[in-house]
Amino acid sequence: MGRGGQPKRLDAPERKCIGTGEVLPKDQLIRFVVGPEGQVVPDLRAKLPGRGLYLVASQTAFAQAIKKGAFARAAKMQVKVPDDLAALVEAGLARQMVDLISLSRKAGSAVCGFEKVKNALANDMVKVLVQASDGSERGKTKLWTPEGARYFGMLTQQELGLAFGRESVIHGALVSGGLTQRVIETALKLRGLRETDAKTDGGHGPLKG
Repeated sequence: MGRGGQPKRLDAPERKCIGTGEVLPKDQLIRFVVGPEGQVVPDLRAKLPGRGLYLVASQTAFAQAIKKGAFARAAKMQVKVPDDLAALVEAGLARQMVDLISLSRKAGSAVCGFEKVKNALANDMVKVLVQASDGSERGKTKLWTPEGARYFGMLTQQELGLAFGRESVIHGALVSGGLTQRVIETALKLRGLRETDAKTDGGHGPLKG
């Protein structure tokens, strides 16, 4: 089992975290490359050219990597590491998660609003339940995470609102669609950096079933 409860596929390519030394599947790590001027650049979509440097998505891993000079050692050259690297990655992951949920919404694979989410839950349609970190705890506990589904609660009301084309959203859900796994992978990395969703995927409310 990988980080965040992700199943560790035996055939998945693995990489070593330069900060903690852990060996994990690539899709559970943040990839970086060294830019033309020696700057360390986050490659959140894992598509930039160059040798990849991999790091676990956690504040501890970032701090260890920077303190030990792990980026320069792994790259075998002097590099420039932004002082706010963890914040840059966190912001990028939040944008990526918002964009993925937005695409899911446009494809008809995501719903928002208490009643719509509750109805999807009642009909066993929910694959991912998302709730705003700054939403009412009382309201959030009235919904549940189905057995086998995932729960994430690190996005703010405003961020979820952007994903659903509204001013603010507290309750959202992915009900199906090909982007679900990408949302989960991105959300697990973001959760590791924000550390506001320390609960397991049970999240708020009881498990049904």
